[in-house]
Amino acid sequence: MFPIAWGVVATAFGWIIATDFRGAAHRFHAYSHAATPFSGAGEPPLGVGFLRILAGVFALIGPVALVSGLMDVWRGRAGPGDLPPAPAWFVVAEAAVVGAVLLRTWRRSGVLRREWDAGNVLGRTALAVLTASAVAFTVTLGFGWDMWMMASWMAGGLCGLILLSSGRPGTPPETGFTSADSSDS
Repeated sequence: MFPIAWGVVATAFGWIIATDFRGAAHRFHAYSHAATPFSGAGEPPLGVGFLRILAGVFALIGPVALVSGLMDVWRGRAGPGDLPPAPAWFVVAEAAVVGAVLLRTWRRSGVLRREWDAGNVLGRTALAVLTASAVAFTVTLGFGWDMWMMASWMAGGLCGLILLSSGRPGTPPETGFTSADSSDS
């Protein structure tokens, strides 16, 4: 089931970012810069143009993974339970990372809190589902519930894509660095 979930999210992410749908590439660039620890307020090392090229690779590989996963399920070679169980130390480490990222992004100056304050009903719902899916992914990984883990991963990915494409066309998000810093170089 992993190739199916990965194919859906990679395809959607790739096309939305590569085409810069409603400024999604600029928003993703700004979000990743704002969410990166120790990133400072300086210019990000890689520009939006590089991000769009990288997303184009995902846009091309995602459908291949999706079709491959669907063919494996059709032939009966894949299904729920095809991932090996995660070791306990990995689940604990992932829970610590997810907790630290959620604390950082939901604090008063965090990127998700700023989106919540400026958001509408759809944006706030996407933020809530994105946060819940991050927690659910960690819990379901720990219990070994593969199908629910993939469902939470897909829900979080699709909600993230909703947030990326929810900006008004041509309006970059509030980032903390100037528009000259986020050029397509």
